[in-house]
Amino acid sequence: MKFTAAQIAGILEGEVVGDPDVEVSKLAKIEEGSEGTLTFLANPKYTPHIYSTRASITIVNKDFDPEQKVKTTLIKVEDAYKSFSKLLEYYNQVKLNKTGVEKPVFISETVSHGENIYIGAFSYIGENVKIGDNVKIFPNVHIGDNVTLGDNVIVYSGAKIYSESIVGNYCVIHSNAVIGADGFGFSPDEKGEYQKVPQTGNVILEDHVDIGAATTIDRATLGSTVIKRGVKLDNQIQIAHNVEIGENTVIAAQTGIAGSTKIGKNCMIGGQVGIVGHITIGDRVRIQAQSGINRNVKDDEVLQGSPALPYNNFSKSFIHFKNLSKMADKLHQLEKTKNQ
Repeated sequence: MKFTAAQIAGILEGEVVGDPDVEVSKLAKIEEGSEGTLTFLANPKYTPHIYSTRASITIVNKDFDPEQKVKTTLIKVEDAYKSFSKLLEYYNQVKLNKTGVEKPVFISETVSHGENIYIGAFSYIGENVKIGDNVKIFPNVHIGDNVTLGDNVIVYSGAKIYSESIVGNYCVIHSNAVIGADGFGFSPDEKGEYQKVPQTGNVILEDHVDIGAATTIDRATLGSTVIKRGVKLDNQIQIAHNVEIGENTVIAAQTGIAGSTKIGKNCMIGGQVGIVGHITIGDRVRIQAQSGINRNVKDDEVLQGSPALPYNNFSKSFIHFKNLSKMADKLHQLEKTKNQ
């Protein structure tokens, strides 16, 4: 798909300086630009590249005044970075603008759906599923019985949404994510053998939730596992049964959250964090990568370590960690001196 400089300037409400008819079909970094590519200049340290880039079109700030001749066609805008981001979003919308139902698929006769939907080949849509407007379901997706998908949802290839799950508007579920699998519920009997505890609840994703590739969110034993509005989950995260994650919290890859833990809003949780079950984490909490959380956490705490300590305490303690062997030697010498 090709766009001219004039078309792009129209989308961005920008001004063309150069050839308005030059066409681009790809995006590139400014230092790697080639003929037919579009790039942008927002960071001043990359300014030298604009005089050598081979990109056909470059988006720049309105106040950019070249000090020498440039070969690339410029599009001047108020904010080059924001405009380029807007263009990326527009490009994605165009790229993902698929409609219709491919074959083969299985769609139950009891499915209801809105307008302008896309269902890719080899997908399965179960009984009593409700699908909103502008939903995109890519190939090889499984949608279980009684699932609800809101408007403008995107479900990428290979994702699985188990029965009874509820997905809000503008959610994105990436490839191989699993929403609504059974929670890890087993109880030992008198023989010491583990018997499965039925998991009868569901998963609720509120609006504007993003779920990364291969992330798993377990259904509740009773009630719901709830991911609230605006939550962003990275790839390969495990969310156990009956967990609740508050609005606009972001969690990085390979974090695991055990059952029935409640996490507040606007939290930032780094990668490979482990959080035990049945605790409460407050609002605006920040947890550094690879920390282990085994207690309730108050609002606005910043934690690091395993078990996690307040961040400043951990930083001070780490200085001593590195000197433990020297400190032990000094203690040993003091003991020898005392005993002489």
